[in-house]
Amino acid sequence: MVQNGLTADTTDATLRAMTKTPQQWREQTQRVRGGSFRTDLGEMGEPIFMTAAFAYDSAEEAEARFLGESEGYMYSRQENPTVRMLENRMAAMEGADVARATGTGMAAMTAALMAQLAAGDHVVGARALFGSCRYLLDSFLPRFGVETTIVDGRDLAAWKAAIRPNTKVLFLETPANPTLDICDIRALADLAHENGARLVVDNVFATPLLQKPIDLGADVVAYSTTKHIDGQGRTLGGMVLCDAEFDEEFLYPYYRHTGCAMAPFTAWVLLKSLETLSLRVNAMCDSAEALLAPLKAKVDDVRYPTDPGFAQSALAAKQMSRGGSMISFVLPGGQAQAFDFMNALKLIDISNNLGDSRSIATHPWTTTHKAVDPEERLALGITDGLIRFSVGLEDPDDLRDDLVQALDAAGL
Repeated sequence: MVQNGLTADTTDATLRAMTKTPQQWREQTQRVRGGSFRTDLGEMGEPIFMTAAFAYDSAEEAEARFLGESEGYMYSRQENPTVRMLENRMAAMEGADVARATGTGMAAMTAALMAQLAAGDHVVGARALFGSCRYLLDSFLPRFGVETTIVDGRDLAAWKAAIRPNTKVLFLETPANPTLDICDIRALADLAHENGARLVVDNVFATPLLQKPIDLGADVVAYSTTKHIDGQGRTLGGMVLCDAEFDEEFLYPYYRHTGCAMAPFTAWVLLKSLETLSLRVNAMCDSAEALLAPLKAKVDDVRYPTDPGFAQSALAAKQMSRGGSMISFVLPGGQAQAFDFMNALKLIDISNNLGDSRSIATHPWTTTHKAVDPEERLALGITDGLIRFSVGLEDPDDLRDDLVQALDAAGL
């Protein structure tokens, strides 16, 4: 098995490592150069290794690699040099020992959970999660004998009350999709560890730029790289990050044998995207902050993690460096008014993606969270008037003008 920490020249004799190790670089440099290596051709851009398998110098060398006695690549379902560069870069940014890139974000979430669970185990999950993550907890895991309990992620006492002797995982997303609920990562990491469990954090909304769950005690962090990490709506992908022990015992065997690997071309696209992650996300945060005042002038219920009017703003500010690119707001006229607003938009797109360079409005009640029971949606604060707004990279004045005219058209 090739470990993420190995340099290129130790994993393959034809590749030579960059002159500095990632540990010597500051975070912005990591996002541009971390994990990269060059072939003897000296290319400036990372090479794309579009190959399924790798050749060996001898039958003995093939045997040694399969025995784990010789370093190198065997099959791209397990490891690929281009994917490895992305994984190394993400691990360095996140402060993790290991990263594993997957074909989709949901493949990453599933791997983060299924790799470590068995029949008879118990998971406690925050109720405010992406709809497909709720499906994992509500429907998928129980089919394999894993018990699940859903709690209000904001309520530490509820988490404590839900812990059982067989609890193996606490699972949360913070800020949560689409309500922006905030969970206390450090407190929940401590709670998990006191009870022999692990904390798994879906960090999609915050991005690795704005929140560092591992620094706060989380054991496993998962992403949909489809969102801000790509940031331009081009690729599907995911990432799971953890320490070397968890990877060796749980994640790598699951990753190797279930076939959830990312394609090399996707990894190459994401390597390019990471170079501009801080520029994009900070610009989105700037625009989101600028749009709060015009939105609040027309809508009573506007939610943004670090806005002083947000109920959990103090906790958000404690564990996030900025509030992110996502704003949620509730239109009082329900679905009809929400549809009037969305249909009146001239610049902002209607879609179910987020973290894109183009701004997107989503109606979770009828799209991303439609599979969640209606009563549960209401308990979560997902009403039929809720709009999830992903702020893009357009001029904030143009976004303001489009939001205001659409709200006017909807009667607000």
